[in-house]
Amino acid sequence: MELSPKQIVTELDKYIIGQQDAKKAVAVALRNRYRRSMLPDNLREEITPKNIIMKGPTGVGKTEIARRLAKLVKAPFIKVEATKFTEVGYVGRDVESMIRDLAEVAVRLVKEEKLAEVEKTSKAAAEKKILDALVSSKKKQNADMPESALRAQLQEDLNAGKLDSHMLEIEVNDAPKPVEIMPGMGAEINLGDIFGGLVPKKRKKRKLTVKEAVKLLTLEESEKHIDMDAINSEGLKRAEQQGVIFIDEIDKIAGKGASNGPDVSREGVQRDILPIVEGCTVMTKYGAMKTDYILFIASGAFHVSSISDLIPEFQGRFPVCVELNSLTADDFVKILTETENAITRQYGAMLGVDNIKLSYTDEAIRMLAEIAVDDNNVREDIGARRLHTIMEKLLEDLSFNASGDHPTVEVKIDEKYVSEHLGERMRRHDLKKYIL
Repeated sequence: MELSPKQIVTELDKYIIGQQDAKKAVAVALRNRYRRSMLPDNLREEITPKNIIMKGPTGVGKTEIARRLAKLVKAPFIKVEATKFTEVGYVGRDVESMIRDLAEVAVRLVKEEKLAEVEKTSKAAAEKKILDALVSSKKKQNADMPESALRAQLQEDLNAGKLDSHMLEIEVNDAPKPVEIMPGMGAEINLGDIFGGLVPKKRKKRKLTVKEAVKLLTLEESEKHIDMDAINSEGLKRAEQQGVIFIDEIDKIAGKGASNGPDVSREGVQRDILPIVEGCTVMTKYGAMKTDYILFIASGAFHVSSISDLIPEFQGRFPVCVELNSLTADDFVKILTETENAITRQYGAMLGVDNIKLSYTDEAIRMLAEIAVDDNNVREDIGARRLHTIMEKLLEDLSFNASGDHPTVEVKIDEKYVSEHLGERMRRHDLKKYIL
C-alpha cells in the first residue's frame, strides 16, 4: 500500500522538526509518482515530476527531508553539490556524472534486494562447505570419533556461534580489481566483466575466521542464483522512474553579470544541468537512461543571491519553491528530545558503552536550546548542526575520562552542570541584554 501525503509527513516528522511546507511539497511530489503509475500509458508519458527548490539556511533539514523521503520508499537517491560541476570545456566533473551515479545506486539497491531473497538457501550451502572443511581439519584430532558424530558436534557448535572466531583456510574467488580509465573521474573498467565466461574464475586460498568465511561464501553462493543482466535492467528502470537527485548549493551557481575567477562558469553550469532536468538520454555502463521522470530537488541558502538570479529556463524547470525557516528554541528542544535519532540519545548510547548512564532535566534541555539559538544569532546560523558543537563541549570531560573499567555511573545533566561546562557561552548569552 502506497503512503498518502499525510502519512509521508507523519513519517518525516519522526526525524525532522518543523518545516511543514517543505514536507508537504515533497510528500505531494512522491504521491504524484504513485498517481502517475496508475494512469494509462499514453497519459503517463505526458506527466513529468514537478521539481522542487528548497530555500533556507544550512542545518534546518533540507538534505535530511530528501534523504528520508527516498529511504521511505526505497527509491534510488543521490546527493550532489552544484559547485562540484563545471561547464563543458573546463576541468572538473561533467553534469552527466550525476545520472551515472544514480544508475549505480539503483543497480546496487536492486542487487541487495535479490541477494536478500536467496540469502537463506545460499547461507545453508555456504555452511555446508565450511562444515566439510572443519570436519576435514578436525578428523586427525578426533580419530576415535565417528565422522557422523564429529559432523553433528561441529554443526551444533557452528549454529551456536562457538566457532565464529575459529581460523579456517578456504578457497574463494579471486575477483580482479577494476582498472581506472580516467584517474579521479570515476570511470573504471573490469576485465573480468569484459571476458565474461571466456576466462574461468581464478580461485585462491585465504585464512579467515568462520564468521567471515560464512559471509563471503554466502555472497558467492547468492551470486550464482541471481541474474545480473535482469538486475541491471531493473536498476536502470527504477532509476528512470523512481530516482531522486538532490542538488545542493544551487545558490552558488546563481549570479548575474560577468565576473572573474571561478564564477565565470556559473551560468554555464546551469545551462549544462538544464537538459538533464528537462529530460534527455545519458549513456551509462548499464545502457541508455532517460532523465525525464527523475525527481530533482535543488536547495540553497540564497544569502547573497536569490532564486530570481538563476536563468529563467532553470527556474521554469523547478516550479515548486518552498522556504525553510530558521530553527527556534522550541524547535531545538524538540530536536533534542522528540526525534527518533535525537542527539541526546546518540551520546547516551555511546557513553553507555563505557558504563556512563546519562539523564537530562527539562531545564537543562531548555538551556541548551537557548544557547544554540544564541550561538546561531551571534555567529553563523548553522541550524541544528550547532547542537553537535554544544554537546561535544558539554560532554567533553565525561567522554575523555570514561573508560569502561568502572561500575555504572549515573550522570544527571541539570542547569548547574550546563552552567559549569558551558560557562563562556552562558556569559555571552547574559550580556546580550546590555548590548544596544
